[in-house]
Amino acid sequence: MGNKTGIWIDHRRAVIVELTGDGESVRTIESKVEKHPERGGDSPMKGRYEARQVPADDSRQRALTGELNHYYDAVIAALHDPQGLLLFGPGEAKGELHTRLTKTKPHLPVSAVETEDKMTEHQIVAKVRAHFVT
Repeated sequence: MGNKTGIWIDHRRAVIVELTGDGESVRTIESKVEKHPERGGDSPMKGRYEARQVPADDSRQRALTGELNHYYDAVIAALHDPQGLLLFGPGEAKGELHTRLTKTKPHLPVSAVETEDKMTEHQIVAKVRAHFVT
């Protein structure tokens, strides 16, 4: 059996379960992404309002996207040439990771992208095992 990998991911952390002939390994990668970046400076703002004092929404979105891409790249770097890959999680992160994988490592075989709610580490391992055994 080649190595089979499952990744449960959201914007805060990724749990990578790798099934091999020798057993399994579980790794967690924490993201350092702030979902809603705050504006800098004094709070509340003193003086007149000036547009230059508040960063534009698109610049904050670009910063968030850049941070997420670094996070997704760290998750991709943790993969060891899987023979099968399952992506699952509660939000948009699984789809964003799938898009990033398609661009950076198109040869990786993604067998499924599924929506799952919050799960414990034991539930994640059980889901990965069940997916690749059947």
